[in-house]
Amino acid sequence: METRVRLEPWGEGDFRLLQRANEPAMTGHLGGPETPEKLAGRQRRYEALSAREPAAGRMFRVVLEPSGESVGSIGFWEREWRGEPVYEAGWGVLPEFQGRGLAVAALAELLAHVRAHGTRDSVHAFPGTDHPASNAVCRRAGFECLGEVDFEYPPGVPRPSRDWRYRVGPRPGTTPSGGTTPSGGTASSARTAPSAEVTPPAGTTPSAGITPSG
Repeated sequence: METRVRLEPWGEGDFRLLQRANEPAMTGHLGGPETPEKLAGRQRRYEALSAREPAAGRMFRVVLEPSGESVGSIGFWEREWRGEPVYEAGWGVLPEFQGRGLAVAALAELLAHVRAHGTRDSVHAFPGTDHPASNAVCRRAGFECLGEVDFEYPPGVPRPSRDWRYRVGPRPGTTPSGGTTPSGGTASSARTAPSAEVTPPAGTTPSAGITPSG
């Protein structure tokens, strides 16, 4: 049976889902739950990102079809990686919905959104080497593993991770590096980030993945 999900832009009514994603079972790879103050700040950042132009990134609520249940979150945001403008993706699926292929289905929807609206030609994810479920999601979604890297998360704490890349490819009106052509208009992890980016969803690894049981 095909797994179907839809993505809904993150809104003010999604704070309860963020609280669920902040539970200990979802934050084992993130150093534990955030304080209420930090979680409220994360909610504001998610709402702000979803109010920006589509190419800047988005946070989404993952909705299971046809039941309409909210099963997790997923998003992408701008970053520089090794001197190139790229997108980074992150996601989390609630424990009771893990093991059903929902993360892969949600990631496929997210990549379709990036192809339609993005201006950068690749999406990266950085699951920990000790996070097999997240790495499996990347592989099943068509990402290419570029090798192991030390990815800082939280800031200042390097952790062994894998660099997975999905080549979106240049879209009409964009340059290969991810900006727009002169006639096309403007060119375009951590728990704290510049205002132009968003921090990964609570309950994810730095930039990719459901918890290990997923």
